Amino acid sequence: MITPVVIGLAGGSGSGKTTLALRIAHELRGESVAVLSHDAYYLDRSDLSMEERVKINYDHPSAFDNELVLTHLETLLAGEAIERPVYSFVEHTREKATLRLEPAHVLLFEGILVLESEKLRSKMDARIFVDCDEDERLIRRLRRDIRDRGREVDAAVKQYLKTVKPMHQQFVEPSKRYADLIVPRGGHNQVAIELMLDHVRAILGRGKA
Repeated sequence: MITPVVIGLAGGSGSGKTTLALRIAHELRGESVAVLSHDAYYLDRSDLSMEERVKINYDHPSAFDNELVLTHLETLLAGEAIERPVYSFVEHTREKATLRLEPAHVLLFEGILVLESEKLRSKMDARIFVDCDEDERLIRRLRRDIRDRGREVDAAVKQYLKTVKPMHQQFVEPSKRYADLIVPRGGHNQVAIELMLDHVRAILGRGKA
C-alpha cells in the first residue's frame, strides 16, 4: 500500500505554486508523484445564477469545500484513489465530470489557502510558502484570467482590488508563519528545490535521514 508524503504548497495567487510543484515532480523522477489543487474544491454553486456566482468572494476560506478535501486526503493516505472534482472558472461552478487521482509516493497539495486551515496542515509532512513580489503576482494573475478564464481586464482588476488583495493580506500572507520553508522566486529557486527534494527523499528512505 502506498502512503503518500504530503507536501503543502501555499502562496498568493500568481506566486508560482504550480510552477514549483511541476519542478518538484520533474526532479523526483523514479517516484510516483500526484498534484492535488485546492482550486478544484471550490464549493458547488450550481444552484445559484451566474450573476450571483460572480459576486462570491472566492479568495475567502469559506469558498472551499474543505470537508471534501479532508475526506479525499484521508482516502489517498489510506492508499485508495479518489474522484477529484473538476471546477470551471468560466462558469464559476463544478462540472459534472470528475478526475480520478491515484495514490502516489508524493502528493503535492497546492493552493492559496492550504496552510490557513489547521485541519489541512495536520495532513502535511512538509509545508512550503511560495513568496513573490506583489506586482509580479498581479501581472501573472491578470494574464492568466484574461487568457485562460475568459475575463475582461476591468473585471479582473476589480476582482483583484475588491477580494484578491485584501484576502491575501488577511488570510494568505499570515499563513506564512506555518511554513517549514519559505521559497522566494518559486520554481526558479534551485537551492530551495534541492533542500525540499532532500527532505522528501529522506522521508521516503531514498536518501540520508
